Amino acid sequence: MDLLIPTISQGLLWSIMALGVYITFRVLDIADLTVEGSFPLGAAVAAAMIVEGSDPFVAIFVAAIAGMFAGIITGVLHTKLKIPALLAGILTMIALYSINLRVMGKANVSLLRMDTVFTNMIDFGLSNVNAVLSIGIISTVFFGILIYWFFGTEIGAAIRATGFNQQMIRANGVNTDFTIILGLLLSNALVAVSGALVAQNNGFADVGMGVGTIVIGLASVIIGEVLFGTRSFKNCLISVILGSIIYRIVIAIVLQLGMPPNDLKLFTAILVAIALSMPLFKSKFAKKREV
Repeated sequence: MDLLIPTISQGLLWSIMALGVYITFRVLDIADLTVEGSFPLGAAVAAAMIVEGSDPFVAIFVAAIAGMFAGIITGVLHTKLKIPALLAGILTMIALYSINLRVMGKANVSLLRMDTVFTNMIDFGLSNVNAVLSIGIISTVFFGILIYWFFGTEIGAAIRATGFNQQMIRANGVNTDFTIILGLLLSNALVAVSGALVAQNNGFADVGMGVGTIVIGLASVIIGEVLFGTRSFKNCLISVILGSIIYRIVIAIVLQLGMPPNDLKLFTAILVAIALSMPLFKSKFAKKREV
């Protein structure tokens, strides 16, 4: 029970990143590796600004803008230069490694004894655990509602239609290059915000903290879809958030059972592979039952 609340809090902070991955992976139907660079970018920008004395909330806002630019770069590479989406994301991710080092000035920036969004909540009388949980709930609910509202608008519906059938939506006069870039912009803004929050919670920003981010995001999306379904867009968003929490709980359990931390990335990759294979196994099982 002592680990449950901190684990849920971590899941909530990471669920914002998972929502960003959901936008590209499910809505746009693009596997965007930019997130492995935009996640530490958000952390680097926020950490650098906080160390310089900026307000932590302002630092998160600027981190989101930095993430937007990362998404725009990938979108332009893909739509204007006709570079495949996967390769465009890889190129941006590699470029962001150097940019993150430039932003921080070194590979690691400590935020210990610095004012963060969590210390601000502690000043109101909350414990550290409850402060992280409160920020996690507020952030997740805010961005969840914002995403749900936005994708219910005309431009949001156009982005969803672009991922579903580009030719059809293009025939209706929609500029699909713009909708793809906008989708990537929103996705990486969310990922950068998550990176900024996680860095403040961990007490440091590191240039390598984005390694495996895409797999963690996919794990959250797939686990949520398998366990909680995809009946509607609202249900999908809730599933992603719950999937992120479940993923963190599973990780906490396997660590408690004695799994070496170095094996976590391997475990996550296997977990995602199994989850992605579930529809195939279900269809084969259904055919055997019919026979």
